[in-house]
Amino acid sequence: MAWQATIGRGEIIGQDAVVGQFVRAAAHGRIGGAYLFIGPAGVGKSTVALALAKSLLCERPRPGLVACGACASCVQADGGSHPDIDVVAKPPDRATIPLEAFIGDPEHRMREGLCWRLLLRPALGGRKVAIILDADHLSDEAANCLLKTLEEPPDLALIILVGTSLERQLPTIRSRCQIVRFQPLEDETVFRILSAGAPATGLPSDPALLERCAAAAGGSLARARLLLDPELTAFRGRLITILSQRPLHGVELSRETNALVEAAGKEAPPRRARLRVVLEAAVDFYRAALRRAVTGEQPADPTLAQRVEAWGAGPEEATQSIRSTLEALESIDRNANLTILVDAWTAVLEQPSLAMGNIRH
Repeated sequence: MAWQATIGRGEIIGQDAVVGQFVRAAAHGRIGGAYLFIGPAGVGKSTVALALAKSLLCERPRPGLVACGACASCVQADGGSHPDIDVVAKPPDRATIPLEAFIGDPEHRMREGLCWRLLLRPALGGRKVAIILDADHLSDEAANCLLKTLEEPPDLALIILVGTSLERQLPTIRSRCQIVRFQPLEDETVFRILSAGAPATGLPSDPALLERCAAAAGGSLARARLLLDPELTAFRGRLITILSQRPLHGVELSRETNALVEAAGKEAPPRRARLRVVLEAAVDFYRAALRRAVTGEQPADPTLAQRVEAWGAGPEEATQSIRSTLEALESIDRNANLTILVDAWTAVLEQPSLAMGNIRH
């Protein structure tokens, strides 16, 4: 689509259905006031939100939501300094987006923050666009404050919330937004993006490695880039070996996982990102085991197939392991102590494994 070529921060690839939806809505003058973008991490939701804002605010737009790319509005949108594009995200050191991001601190209530800024007249274009990243992590107070703005949106305002699942949004917020669903990217699409960006980003350029990471990423470009970390790539193989053991060596899994996380450095975001990849890889393992137990379907990856067969768990144990790992994933986003989290996760996994190991012996 023509829209893809106008995005200053990177092309939109693999989300043609979403792009087409907005192109048609704009052609009929039916761009709504509030949208909720839902889909896995790393599939282009934020990119689409920023591209839509740029196209809608362009001073010389072309048909089909094509921004000119050269006007003052486009230049500022590309530079992240547009006065009518407001982006709010969860601070790295916070578990939620705080109330202050929407209505200011106690000394400046409703004189600062996103909700106040949306009441101001547009500085350049004909509307204001608010993009709320990390909408899964709104504090209760912030969500209720935002709800009031969604109930009575300011004139000329467009609000876009970016999240991963409907279940993590308040029903009252869901009901006031148009839901836009993003699908995981195709493996070939992820591979193509990685290959194109390797020279400029310093990523490895080995096609075989890129293909393996794309296949293991579950349709997420962000996850594929993390998997290119050689330490993570090596640990994935080690992880499924440990998970397939009977009984599970929980202390060993905890020690090696914590060592991998700590090797990311002292900053919390890269440590959390590493642990997230480990837990997502564990979920992949258990889901493959569940499919095998229920349908007899073997994983396409021969190594994974071998490890799943060695584990040999039934549907109930696989389901419980998936549930426990997903709960651990959610705890990462709540800023839990990562060392304690890993210890607790491995201890829970160890219990059914120990029971099965005793039965076998």
